[in-house]
Amino acid sequence: MYFCIFKEILFGMLELAGIIILGILAQWFAWRFKIPAILPLILIGLLVGPIAAEFLTDDHTKYIEPVWNGSKGLFPGDGLYYFVSLAISIILFEGGLTLKRDEIKNVGPVITKLITLGSAVTFFGAGFLAHFIFELNWELSFLFSGLIIVTGPTVITPILRNIPLKKDISTVLKWEGILIDPIGALVAVLVFEFISVGGDSGFTKTALSEFGKIILFGTSFGFTFAHALTFVINKKWIPHYLLNVVSLSTVLLVFVESEIFAHESGLLAVVVMGMVLGNGKLKNLKELLYFKESLSVLLISILFILLAANINMEDLMLLYNWKTAIIFFLIVFIIRPLGVFISTYNSNLKFNEKLFISWVGPRGIVAAGIASLFGSKLLKQGVEGAEYITPLVFMIVLGTVLLNATTARLFAKIIGVFLNSSDGILIVGASKSSRLIAEYIQNLGKRVVLIDANTSFIEQSSNMGLEAYSVNVYDDDLSDNIELNDIGYLIALTGSDAVNKYALKNFSPIFGERGAYRLATADEVKNQNFENEKHFFTPKDDFINLSEAARDYPSIYETAISSENEFNETLEKLHNRIESVPLFVKTIDNKIYTLSDFYSRQLIKKDIMLVYLGDKI
Repeated sequence: MYFCIFKEILFGMLELAGIIILGILAQWFAWRFKIPAILPLILIGLLVGPIAAEFLTDDHTKYIEPVWNGSKGLFPGDGLYYFVSLAISIILFEGGLTLKRDEIKNVGPVITKLITLGSAVTFFGAGFLAHFIFELNWELSFLFSGLIIVTGPTVITPILRNIPLKKDISTVLKWEGILIDPIGALVAVLVFEFISVGGDSGFTKTALSEFGKIILFGTSFGFTFAHALTFVINKKWIPHYLLNVVSLSTVLLVFVESEIFAHESGLLAVVVMGMVLGNGKLKNLKELLYFKESLSVLLISILFILLAANINMEDLMLLYNWKTAIIFFLIVFIIRPLGVFISTYNSNLKFNEKLFISWVGPRGIVAAGIASLFGSKLLKQGVEGAEYITPLVFMIVLGTVLLNATTARLFAKIIGVFLNSSDGILIVGASKSSRLIAEYIQNLGKRVVLIDANTSFIEQSSNMGLEAYSVNVYDDDLSDNIELNDIGYLIALTGSDAVNKYALKNFSPIFGERGAYRLATADEVKNQNFENEKHFFTPKDDFINLSEAARDYPSIYETAISSENEFNETLEKLHNRIESVPLFVKTIDNKIYTLSDFYSRQLIKKDIMLVYLGDKI
């Protein structure tokens, strides 16, 4: 007997460890091959779950069994339900933290319409399809449609990361995913709660009253605890090393307490709490976001292998018919384009750009997670047709991710939104000299982006009408920014030699495919010792020279060159003047080259303009 108990514990430990290891390996695989993590996670879950039970094991058992006969497995009884509930609450809390009021105001009318009108089209369109094609009741049909509203940045970003697109297209897709994540989850939560309180009485006065209690307690608990946590953290009543774990425990407390007062209000409470914290005056918000992001990665890795493994082959066979293909086709190729074209009516987007946005609409992690949670809850309640919710949503998630991951690049080329030439310029460092250089390049009609960790520099850049972002180059966020897909040149102009070298080493393959340059160090200028001259912005000038020229003579000038001798003489004159720094060579068709690029291309040194910063010669 004791041996059997020990054996069960040992196998449980192996299963749990295996899930974590497989989940992290799937995350790494997704990062390495630039695909959405949800794809390998769900495929691994299906492999070790229903596929193993059907084809790979002699006794038709799963390699990983979340629940077996309702009383055994990793999470016997209601254990899986509780784990999924708590995990989803943390994931949704992180989603709420990222939703900013300012972003909603400033992202533009197209994105605002996409997350309102576009969501409404998906909600009602997919709801009608589910009702008439799968003959689900109206409540379940609209729960399904509410769940598939969500796209999400975790699936959009990997797909678009290697597709050079105009900034407008990337921005629309990125911000739609970010903003619609918590909004779509909130819609699904509200629809589910309305179903749950309806019961056998239908949508009576009692049901509406219960629904009102859910809204009241969910919003009030989330709002109150968010302000309380902000107050406690800002007053420094919590030691720094306990900050993240106290925040995590508060999220779980809010979820549980809200559930006690009004059943099914917990998810709403944590979304509201995240939104209030994200838009409040919490001093440690960035640190909290990093912690919650790491925790969400771990939970997602475990969660989706478990959820996929918990599906049975009988659930999958429910979708093995022509109805599945029809509803998938109509949602992807009719409902999504209809929502996009209605939302982008009278916008500046061209027809082919609207077409591409219509094509790219993969559903994400939140949709799959909440679908599994709600599906299991409704099955326990004995709701007719609830067995369709989880497999239907998983089908939409896997189908859209596979479709977009394999065809988005090709489709972009076919319809003409693929940028064959990435001419944008990324300048690392937003000091005065960098701002002057960026302004000059922008006035030539080229896209130039400034990044710097110094928020004062970024603010001054924005006041000049320059595109600038507060970014730490040591963060991974920079390489994930799909809005920079049209960048082809990288110039590192900071006062830190280490940062300049790091930027070139790590970001040249991403942003410097057409050229990557950095400032020379003081020692390199002094000793004229250059490892690779083609990567230097100004080989005879370092940051100090550039800064002094910008401080004393904050202007950029052009001088015409008519012969090679004149070019050499003018360049020598500029090099000999401490207050002047040569920057670029500009051709008659407004193409600009750094000096090292100009030399390496062996271009003709006449009928050009020599561009320099400093005192006019």
